[in-house]
Amino acid sequence: MDKRVRVLLVGAAFSADLHIDGYSRCKELAEIVAICDKDTSKIRPLAERYGFTGYKVYDNYDKAIEEADCDVVDICLPNFLHHDVAVKAFKRGRHVICEKPLATTVEDAKEMVEAAARAGKKLYYAEDWIFAPAINKPLEIINEGAIGKPLYIRARECHSGSHSPFAQTIKYCGGGCMVHLGIHPVGFMLALKENKWTELVAMTSGGGEKNLVHKKMEGEDWSACIIKFADGTQALLEANYVTRGGMEDMIDIYGTEGCMHINLTFSSPITCYSIPGISYTVEKAEVTTGWSSPAVDEKFNLGYVNEIRHFMECCLKNEDARIGLRGIDGLEALKVVNLIYKSAREGVKVVNSELRGYARL
Repeated sequence: MDKRVRVLLVGAAFSADLHIDGYSRCKELAEIVAICDKDTSKIRPLAERYGFTGYKVYDNYDKAIEEADCDVVDICLPNFLHHDVAVKAFKRGRHVICEKPLATTVEDAKEMVEAAARAGKKLYYAEDWIFAPAINKPLEIINEGAIGKPLYIRARECHSGSHSPFAQTIKYCGGGCMVHLGIHPVGFMLALKENKWTELVAMTSGGGEKNLVHKKMEGEDWSACIIKFADGTQALLEANYVTRGGMEDMIDIYGTEGCMHINLTFSSPITCYSIPGISYTVEKAEVTTGWSSPAVDEKFNLGYVNEIRHFMECCLKNEDARIGLRGIDGLEALKVVNLIYKSAREGVKVVNSELRGYARL
């Protein structure tokens, strides 16, 4: 492999914008050799926005994977396409970066992990929270013992709802707000606790007419899970589509000697009052008039920039990513989300049989 990783970016919409910004900040490590989207009119504006030239354009991912001279395929497509693109990429001997969730079903996610193993290639799972500075600094504080032993953690990602047609149906998305948003706090907690959860119990709004706000959405628009871990830590994980005012990413950590409150999205040194409105404040903000705190470098602060750099460094060394960012971590997060749905649907507590010896019933 050359000193730079050759990247095929599949998709040119929302998540592709998040990833290509990361590539633009590590051009010494990465080169985008091709971009694929069925709507090719999106490709040039995306590339120009971040200063990329000399790439090939494709409107079909089968052809792109077959022809592009790349080392890694970065999948920035709707959830239901992750599996098909990843399996094809592994068959061509490419590494794969896949956005969250890993797939729409646990079975598809397992097949992706197995395909990577058969090909001898790496499956990287793009969980941006792992690299968010607002999370990593608190973890340093915890490691120095400043708040004692963490006992209880509350984590949530919420906003007012996705308007993407792919987020409205379970077939295309895999569920509702928990698989689309809650996958972040779930993935974060599993990474923090090395996937050693012991039991969980959950509730959801139920989907459709049972939803609190989004009656036409098949999946739930509110979900919460109480989960226990092998070291005794307990956590409340929440996701919803009923939160107004922009993306809400919050983590509260309560320890034996103190506590911390973390705000990933609304922390800004800027306070602005605008009558006509600002062009952009924070992700999912419905209005930008009046008082607001515009994000300074939202993609960096949410972890995307250093996540992409980490993947490029791993590709160059042919190494696995750190815990929380591997294919197996994406698979475990999806398993937990599906068990959250099982618990809510059946009204039961779910015990992790693989760690039954740790369970504190």
